Amino acid sequence: MASLGRHIIVEYYDCSPETLNDVTRIQESMEGAANKAGATIINSTFHHFSPYGVSGVVVIEESHLAIHTWPEYGYASVDLFTCGESVDPWISYQFLKEAFEAAHGSAVELKRGELALLTRKDFDIKQLRDDKSTEVGDPIRTKDVWFTERDDKIALSMKHNGKLYDEQSDFQRVEVYNTQAYGNMLTLDGMVMTTEKDEYVYHEMITHVPTLTHPNPKRALIIGGGDGGTAREMLKHESLEEVVMVEIDDKVIEACKLHLPRIASALDNPKLNLIVDDGIKYVKDAADGSFDIVIVDSTDPVGPAEGLFSVAFYKEVYRILSPDGVMITQSESPRFNNKVFKEIYQVYRSIFGVNNVHCYLAYIPTYPTGMWSFSYSSKGNAHPIEGFDLEKSKAFAEANDLSYYNEQIHTSAFALPNFVKKMINQ
Repeated sequence: MASLGRHIIVEYYDCSPETLNDVTRIQESMEGAANKAGATIINSTFHHFSPYGVSGVVVIEESHLAIHTWPEYGYASVDLFTCGESVDPWISYQFLKEAFEAAHGSAVELKRGELALLTRKDFDIKQLRDDKSTEVGDPIRTKDVWFTERDDKIALSMKHNGKLYDEQSDFQRVEVYNTQAYGNMLTLDGMVMTTEKDEYVYHEMITHVPTLTHPNPKRALIIGGGDGGTAREMLKHESLEEVVMVEIDDKVIEACKLHLPRIASALDNPKLNLIVDDGIKYVKDAADGSFDIVIVDSTDPVGPAEGLFSVAFYKEVYRILSPDGVMITQSESPRFNNKVFKEIYQVYRSIFGVNNVHCYLAYIPTYPTGMWSFSYSSKGNAHPIEGFDLEKSKAFAEANDLSYYNEQIHTSAFALPNFVKKMINQ
């Protein structure tokens, strides 16, 4: 042996984009390549970056295998570094070429640690052992696989145990991850939608604020909300005679029924009229004054939700509201989506009137910046604070064992920081 290690610098071309953007498959492929070559795995760490790309490393007793992918180009850059004579990195090279469905690859091998240039040192191994090794010095196997949602300024990363659901619908990529900190998590096109641990904040605030302030709500419409959380909370109000929910993507419903059943628990409720269709079309076809409450439970203004952020759509919502009707929307993060946030309130006020549009806030850890906003737009005399029945709200929250909403949260949510007030009034 003339050197300590063999280092192969690898490029794979024309690979499967779907494979290169799947952090779980990349992790399994890289670990499979290490095992196939006869290496001993110590640690695995992988990150998925939204919307494209995976980075990761498999630390082996004989060194490491590292990767970064560009799915949009079908390209992967890989380092295969092995020490000693027992592991052949070229076996890993061929394994990964097949796993990534690469049309072709290129590789350059370097010899690392030329023995002729090295002098062996003596040391006490017991002094160098750390808590990642057993008492006899054997490595302890660990694994870290991460999902990362990012844009060009901020990112959110969560360690997970694997992907439970992955389907490309006619509208978007629908995925469910089993995260270690927030339980099962739904993402759409790489953006976090909801998690088992913090979903109640969003769903309680988007539903109970309007329903406990409308004078006599009988019919409610939910646009979107495929996870089922908004419907679940709305159906806790016995005064409602019917709740209609229109979700465009049946794959979202399927994923949540399978893997987020506590959130989706009301999707089979006979009181819920669940329609899989285009919410924009449904609103356009609905009769004048046919709903007391309309909740627009949409994603960010991209993909299938883009049309839900238009003046024409909100005018149609205004039309189908009853005389005292209320529209509630999620209105983005005032700290993150500043431009969209401002434009939303300008549009609402142009339709409902300046004094009939109100912003309120809630705090959701897995949403960008944690601070999230909702809008309350009233067609008639309904008001979120004036005439608010504190005792009724308190009794409702206690009877339903709510986790976030209560009468004090209701009123304080409308107390806005000065910077939010300025943004709305610009």
